Amino acid sequence: MISLKLTQIGNSVGIALPKAVLERLHAAKGDNLFLVETPEGFLLTPYDPAMAAQLEAAEAIMREDRDVLKALAK
Repeated sequence: MISLKLTQIGNSVGIALPKAVLERLHAAKGDNLFLVETPEGFLLTPYDPAMAAQLEAAEAIMREDRDVLKALAK
């Protein structure tokens, strides 16, 4: 477990993530992280659930219209 301290940042409150945590998240300064509420608590992740849903929809369309996409690619 890693303890994080809340810090005043202007009119907001934030946390500083240790370098080891950023490395495990494969995140760096300027990246977006997502705080997702789960039944077990909160999850901090670089994984964007909305983007994942869009990619799944695009993959479904590509599977369904494979022949049309091949013809368009010629």
